[in-house]
Amino acid sequence: MKSEDRYPKKSEHIRLDNYVRRDVIKALLGFGAASIVPIGIWKWINASPYLNNTPAPLRKTLEFNERLTSKLLSDSHLAPIFSKSEAVKNVRVNGNVGLATPVSEDYKIKIESGEKKFEVSLDELKTLPKQEIIFEFKCIEGWSQVQHWGGVRFVDVMNHFKIGQKDAENLFEYVGMETPDGQYFVGIDIPSAVHPQTILAYEMNGEPLVDKKHGSPLRLIIPVKYGYKSLKRVGIIKFTDSRPRDYWAMYGYDYFAGL
Repeated sequence: MKSEDRYPKKSEHIRLDNYVRRDVIKALLGFGAASIVPIGIWKWINASPYLNNTPAPLRKTLEFNERLTSKLLSDSHLAPIFSKSEAVKNVRVNGNVGLATPVSEDYKIKIESGEKKFEVSLDELKTLPKQEIIFEFKCIEGWSQVQHWGGVRFVDVMNHFKIGQKDAENLFEYVGMETPDGQYFVGIDIPSAVHPQTILAYEMNGEPLVDKKHGSPLRLIIPVKYGYKSLKRVGIIKFTDSRPRDYWAMYGYDYFAGL
């Protein structure tokens, strides 16, 4: 074989260079076109009218997710349970809205259910059967922890005090909860409120809940929802058929917040 036959001829080099150049140009054009599509979609979303402080396309997506996840919620849909040894000792703190005002010595929870209005003390709640739960608390910011809480099931509170029913056959659709100062508030759908794992917690890691940054003396724990629904320092409980105001939903977060 001649030496010149072992290497591509100059004309072949030129053709190869043309092919490479053509493929690079095609790739760049394709990449450019692909990048234009999401940019265009993002501009369209930002130019859309707002619904509840969120661009309409995003809000409708959240509402679709809410309808889908709410259909999955039932008594059989339970958050996974862990052992006490797996629970963290140093429970992470996130958020302090509604905790600045000191708790009064005669702390009581104000309850409103239709025409029924009254107050309940923490000691009264402690007479009900105690429920402990060790689950993975999940924050919308992306972190999670296995935490140990104790208190009373919310459905047991409803049954004991005969609240939450608007007539003989039907429950109210929602329950709104607020801190005593009204600075932080959540709206909870009734199926989530009566879920067997939803509790009003007055203990953390087997000890009385005394630290205000964790929501003392009483807080809400809903394992089947993201943490921003687990209201710290429950001061007001009100049943209603209209969606109660919700602190983070006002800033565009998902109202249902289901897991």
